[in-house]
Amino acid sequence: MKIKEIIVVEGKDDTVKIKLAVDADTIETRGSAVDERVVEQVRHAQATRGVIIFTDPDYPGHRIRNMISEQVPGCRHAFLPKEEAIEKLGRGVGVEHASIESIRKALCDAQYMENNAKEQMTMEDLVDAGLIGGDRAKARREKLGIKLKIGYANGKQLHKRLIMFQVTREQFIAALKEVMEEETR
Repeated sequence: MKIKEIIVVEGKDDTVKIKLAVDADTIETRGSAVDERVVEQVRHAQATRGVIIFTDPDYPGHRIRNMISEQVPGCRHAFLPKEEAIEKLGRGVGVEHASIESIRKALCDAQYMENNAKEQMTMEDLVDAGLIGGDRAKARREKLGIKLKIGYANGKQLHKRLIMFQVTREQFIAALKEVMEEETR
């Protein structure tokens, strides 16, 4: 499978794993201190071929994703569920630990974020849906992020992603219904 866009990853191990899964070029951020040189590379890549940001499903990965998204609009975003990115011994989490199949699926599901999207959901909607507060909120957000292909996020970030990915109320309700039905099984 060939990917036209350039994929932004965190390090060399991610690049190696991506190249095992797909035919693609990468830009490595080399950690969470993304310098201006890397941002300029990503800007150039976005202008010429397009960019898919594919960082680890952890705090540093989210931080890198947000930093690049703010400085380079119009990138696509690929997300891996955390459980698909955990090292066999459970000591690490990252793209480099994911299966080839999981990487291909995440790249096929990559989406655009729109920072100027009209608000569809409110924080109150998320509280009412049991996604903020309560003992099951985190687990519900994790499952909802997978179903909507927007990755795991805390309550505030979930709200932001719902808006940026322009998730409609109908899409949100349908995915939430699936999550709630899975809880009762």
